[in-house]
Formats: sequence, C-alpha cells, structure tokens
Amino acid sequence: MKQLLIAGGSHSDVPMILAAQRLGFRVITTGNRPMDYGHQYSDLYVPCDYSCPDALLAVCRSHALQAIVPCCNDFAALSCANVAQELGLPGHDTPATAAVIHHKDRWRAFAEARGIPGPRAVGCTTHADAYEALGKLQLPLIVKPVDLTGGKGISRADTVAEAEAAIRVAFSTSRAGRIVVEEFVEGSRHGFTCILRNQRVAFSFSDNEHYHLSPYLVSGASAPSSLTEHTLNALTKIAETIARELSLTDGIFHVQLICRADQTPAIIEICRRPPGDLYVDLVRHATGVPYAEWIVKAFAGLPLDDVVQSPVRHLVTRHCLMADHAGTFQGFRFDAAYADRIREQINLMAPGSEINAPESQKLGIAFLHYSSEQEFQQMVPHLQRRLQAQIEFRDEAGVVCSE
Repeated sequence: MKQLLIAGGSHSDVPMILAAQRLGFRVITTGNRPMDYGHQYSDLYVPCDYSCPDALLAVCRSHALQAIVPCCNDFAALSCANVAQELGLPGHDTPATAAVIHHKDRWRAFAEARGIPGPRAVGCTTHADAYEALGKLQLPLIVKPVDLTGGKGISRADTVAEAEAAIRVAFSTSRAGRIVVEEFVEGSRHGFTCILRNQRVAFSFSDNEHYHLSPYLVSGASAPSSLTEHTLNALTKIAETIARELSLTDGIFHVQLICRADQTPAIIEICRRPPGDLYVDLVRHATGVPYAEWIVKAFAGLPLDDVVQSPVRHLVTRHCLMADHAGTFQGFRFDAAYADRIREQINLMAPGSEINAPESQKLGIAFLHYSSEQEFQQMVPHLQRRLQAQIEFRDEAGVVCSE
C-alpha cells in the first residue's frame, strides 16, 4: 500500500490525514507530542521533532514513502522541502525557495526587490542592526522573529523605547536569531488562499480575519470576504508573479494581507503549507470544494485536473472557541440562536482543563452557517460573547469567579 507521511498531527492536520486516506494512502503522522488530537486518525504515529530536517529524514528513510506533507507549521514546511529533495519525493519547492517563503526577512527582501506591495521593512541579524533600522522606518512599528507563527514574539512599538524592548523580545524567541522590523500598516485583515497549477491560480478563496485577545493570532475567519474584485484580481496577479519568479511547484499558496483604505493589498505573510485551525475546512464549508484533497494531491505529485474555481455558496465563519481569562475550563454556554447556526464542531479540551494562555489556547472550533447577509453581518461581531467558554478563576482579591 502507498504510504504518506504528514509532518505533524495536530487538530489542524485532520483534514489532510483523512484526505490522504481517501486517496488510498496509509498515513503516518509524526511530531514530539504523542497526545496531539490528529494522531488518533492516522494509521501510525512515529515520534519525531519535525522541525529538525535530519530527524525527519531518518524517519522517512525508515519507511517506504511515496509522499510527504507538511503540517500547519513553517518549520514542517522547511523540513519537508529538505527531505523531499534528499529522497527525490514530488510536490515540494527547493529548500532555498522554501526558505525565501517561510523566513520573514528573506521574504521581505524578495518582495521589496520585485515591487510586491507590503510594509517597509528591515531584516536584522544583530541588535545593532535593529537599532539602526529604527532610524530608517516610521513609527509605529511591528517587530517579529523571522521564523515563528501564531503571534509568537511579535510586538507593536509606538515609541523608540517600546521598539527597543520589542527587539529584545523578538531576538529572544527566534530560533534563527534573526528578526524583522517593519512599519505598521492600517487596514482590514484577510486571508487569500489558492491552488497553483503551472504557476497560475486555478482556484482562489478569501476571508475576513477575526481576532480575540491577541492582535497577532487569528481566532476566526468568515467568508465571503469584503475584498473587492479589484483587490482580488491584484492578489491573483501577485500570486502568479511570485510563482513565476520562484518557479513554484503546483499546490497551495496562502497569503495573509492587510487591505488599505484605498483597497490596495499589503502582503504581510505567505506560506506553502496548510493554514491552521481547520482553515481548509472553512474553504470546504463555504465553497464545497475538496480543498484538503487538492493540497494532499499536490504534495504527493498527483494531477490537479479537477481543481476549478468555485464561488462561495454559503455564508460561513470558522470560529475558535477561546476563553477570556486564565482559569479552569468549566464547559461552554452557547446562545441558542448562535448554537442553531453551528454545522460542525470539534472540542479540543475537556471540562476541568487549566487555561494558562487564554490569548492562544483553543478549546474547540465551530463552523457556523448563516441564512442571509443581514444575519451574517449582525451575528459575526458577537461570536465570542455568544459562544462563551465558562471559566472559573480568582479575581485580584482572591475571590473565586465564574464567567
């Protein structure tokens, strides 16, 4: 039987695991967290730190693999590119290209050299470089490590003193020891995801992003997006320009962007691996296309003849169920009208679990469908309060509270 390895096994990887099985593969998952949600769906779990290319290569060599797929993590994408080149597996860009895409300083340099719209930015390898960059850019600034996702190590700085503190934080969290300092961009935040075939966009989808406690960690997304046709056409051209310039292989290409008031996009991040928190299922709910299967087929080197553009058919939100406070999770309390809109839900934490990082911990994920544009516009801003996690915590006076 054909074997495929997914370098990961979190809840976000379940759609790819199931898609690979539907395509006839025996699926192996890996990672250094054996209790991750996705491993229960694979055919075999093999412990491995997938952020280490040599460790992942050793696992792959010990199995007769036909394909390797990165999980929803940039380190996995980089390691998979190295392993694919070493073993001659299909569906991946070269390691050098993967590094341009998944390291923020290299991406910023590439984008600036080719006029791809984005924030003015400076990549820095030392604290001295970063302090010098402060004199070249306008406040406010965003300071971030080059190699982390999910808002880790990212800070906004409105003053030079705040920027210097943010620089120290970013350097302390970057594994590569490199950071990016960039100008803050005002506007609405969105995702744009597509499937490339022969370096052309064969399918695309966009969303409006939502945030909870952290302004740098996406906690939800809705479709259709509010992006205009003009902006979407511009994003398609940008994706195809990047694909040609970097000779990208067929498959997923994902963008996070800020849309300015004049409707021009500023590209913030790009990646060539699945987005996290069941984003691929948001695409499926909204359009009906088998997005996870298309992603897996591309990484496995299979033809993408069935990839076609499909409009948004349903008004949908993918909402991450999150807490407002640290404390003990007691369960959910859902407003009945909102609960009626839920078409699919997974729970990731059981009552009694401790919430230590409410800005990042996901208690579950729900997909809501709306019956009209009016309902969509009215309900989306209130999801966090109407789909509430009940948390027991102590206030500043030490009194036990529940909210």
